[in-house]
Amino acid sequence: MDDTDLAARVAGLMPRAKADLTELVAIPSVADPRQYPPEKCREAAQWVADAFTEAGLEDVHLARTPDGSHAVLGHRPPPPGAPTVLLYCHYDVQPPLDEAAWTTEPFALTERDGRWYGRGTADCKGNIVMHLTALRALGDDLPVGIRFVAEGSEEQGTGGLEQYVEQHPEQFTADALLVCDTGNAAVGVGTATITLRGLVNVVVTFSSLRGEVHSGMFGGPAPDALAALIQTLSTLRDPETGATRVQGMDCEGTWEGVGYDEQRFRADAGVLNGVQLTGTGSVADRLWARPALTVLGIDCPPVVGSAAAVPHTARARVSLRIPPGTDPSAALDALTRHLTEETPWGVQVSIETEGTGSPFRADTDGPAYTALDTAVRQVYGKPLAHLGQGGSIPLCNVLADTCPGAEIILMGVEEPKCLIHAPDESVDPTEIQNMAHVEAAFLLAYAGTPSSGLGAS
Repeated sequence: MDDTDLAARVAGLMPRAKADLTELVAIPSVADPRQYPPEKCREAAQWVADAFTEAGLEDVHLARTPDGSHAVLGHRPPPPGAPTVLLYCHYDVQPPLDEAAWTTEPFALTERDGRWYGRGTADCKGNIVMHLTALRALGDDLPVGIRFVAEGSEEQGTGGLEQYVEQHPEQFTADALLVCDTGNAAVGVGTATITLRGLVNVVVTFSSLRGEVHSGMFGGPAPDALAALIQTLSTLRDPETGATRVQGMDCEGTWEGVGYDEQRFRADAGVLNGVQLTGTGSVADRLWARPALTVLGIDCPPVVGSAAAVPHTARARVSLRIPPGTDPSAALDALTRHLTEETPWGVQVSIETEGTGSPFRADTDGPAYTALDTAVRQVYGKPLAHLGQGGSIPLCNVLADTCPGAEIILMGVEEPKCLIHAPDESVDPTEIQNMAHVEAAFLLAYAGTPSSGLGAS
C-alpha cells in the first residue's frame, strides 16, 4: 500500500470516525462516583472493547485495576520478526464543570465552525477514534504486533492502571509505545511531546477556633481561618510577577527546545485583553522548565448563605506541577514545609497528600522516532516538531520502568485550541484524520525495525 492509498482509506473512514466519536461523547464517563454513576464508565469501556475487537484485535477484555476502574486490554500478535507497538489512550473524561458555560450540551457532539464540540472530543476520546481509524485503514495490512490499553481513571489520578502495570508487566511489553494523550503544537504541525511535568497534589486545612463565632462580637482578635488560608496561599507567588515561589525549589529553569510564541499562547489560553501573563522568562520556560502552582479549589462559606461569622476552618486543594529533573518527594517536602512555616498567628494547619507523579523526558534517538518523523513528513510535509507539555501522565514513568528498552512517543489530536478540561472542549476533525494517517504510516514505517522479542505473544 502506498501513501496515496493509505490517505484515501483514512479519508473514507472519517464519516465513521464522526459517528464513533458521537457515540462515545454521549457516554458521560467521568470516573468519580460522587458525580456520575460508575455504570457510565463501564458502558464506555465496553464500547471501546467492542470497537477494537471489530477492528481486528484479539482477546479484548476489561481488567479491573486496584482503584476499581476497568482498563480495556487487547492485542494482535506480530508477524514473525516484526516489532510490537503498544497503543495507549483513556476513555474517562473530566467533568463538564459549569455546564452553563458550554455553548452546547457537553455530552452531545456538536459541529460548529468546522470543529466538533463536546466533553472528551479531544481528551481523550478523539485519540481513541484516531487509533480505531488507523487500525481500520490498515486492516489486514497491519505489519506489526499490537498491544492495546485504554485506561478508565486517568483524569482522577488515582493510579489504578499504574498499579496494574506493576502487577502485570508482561501484558505491556512492546518495542515502542504510542501514548496518545497529547497533541500537536498547532493544527497542521506534527509534534511529539518529549517532556512532561510531574505533579504534587495536597489538601491543606487551617483551623483557628472551636467553631464559628459572631463577627461583630468577636471579629478582630478572633483568628480567622479563611484569612490565614488567603495569607498563606499568597506567599506561594511573587507579589509583582505572579511567579510560583516555593521555598527550597528551583523556580528559574530554562527551556532549550522549540519555544511558544506569547501572542499565540494568549490566544490559545483565552487571556483577556489587558491581563498580564504571570511569571518571568519565556512562555516555554514557565510551561515546561519551572514549577507551577495552582489552587484548584477552596472550601469556605459560599457568598450566598454566608453568615456574619468568623470562619473557624477553611481548606484548599493545591496542585504543584514540577519540571523534569525535580524529584516529586523533594517537591512535596518543600511545599509542605513552605505551607507550614508561612501559616500565620499559630493557626493549626494539616496537610494531606493526594498524590505525586514524576516528570518524564523521552529518549528521541531511536528507530521509532525516525519512523514517526518519516510519517509526519509524509502527512504534513515538514519534519516532526518536539515540544514539552505542562500536563502530567504518571503512567509514562511506570511504562518506562516496565519496558526499559522501548521508545515512548507521546502524540495525539489535542492541540491548544481544543480547550481540554475546560468548557467548550473541541477537536479539529482534520487533526483526527491527519493523525490517524500519521499513526498508520508510522506503523508501516516502523515494521522494518527488528523486534526485540519483548512484545511477541
